[in-house]
Amino acid sequence: MSHRCHDEHHDHSGHDHSHAGGEHDHSDDITPALQFSLYQHIDFDQVNTLNEATYGSGKAVVKKTWAERLQPEPEVESDADEQLLMNIPFTGQVKLHSILLRTSDSDSAPRTLKVIVNRDDVDFGVAEEAQGTQTFELSRTGDVQEIAVKRARFNAVRRLSLFFPDNFGDGDEDVTRISYLGFKGEWMQLGRAPANILYEAAANPADHKLKGTNVNQMGSGIGGRGPGI
Repeated sequence: MSHRCHDEHHDHSGHDHSHAGGEHDHSDDITPALQFSLYQHIDFDQVNTLNEATYGSGKAVVKKTWAERLQPEPEVESDADEQLLMNIPFTGQVKLHSILLRTSDSDSAPRTLKVIVNRDDVDFGVAEEAQGTQTFELSRTGDVQEIAVKRARFNAVRRLSLFFPDNFGDGDEDVTRISYLGFKGEWMQLGRAPANILYEAAANPADHKLKGTNVNQMGSGIGGRGPGI
């Protein structure tokens, strides 16, 4: 089952909008995509990847911003075989909406993703035997795939383990490659209300705080459903 995003009005992830002279304004590309970004709430220091060919490459891919999503480097590659396992903790509790993933239209693109929530003991043995919180069949594409999760299963996430057991090589390709990984949802500092609209970067979110709330509202999403992917 394909989990690609089809709303071309708001999502330009599958296309390179580079124009001669650099006249194109990318603000329309970036702003909607960041409204539920969990980027600033990832505990980057604790991100780890098993079976990565280059140490730290998985963490580097997670550190890519939405604006850098189409850049080919950095990229994480599997080492001994086609399997990759990425453990990604958050700085608080999140309600996960979707996972954003960019691979390639090649045999090295991962075919399956098994997601396991809130376990700190996940290695390859655990990943293979555990049922997982949800499993997805991925697309073989160079576009950014938005993989929507069943939110009822992901409403109190502190840590995600992403297990990629195979790729599109059907056993003939030993290397799996991933070039972008992101997350959308709502972040909750423990004991506080969720922040519904979050950005990777903002000059000073406190300047935009609505009186009497803990929600930082920015852009056109105030008071209702803002644009999304």
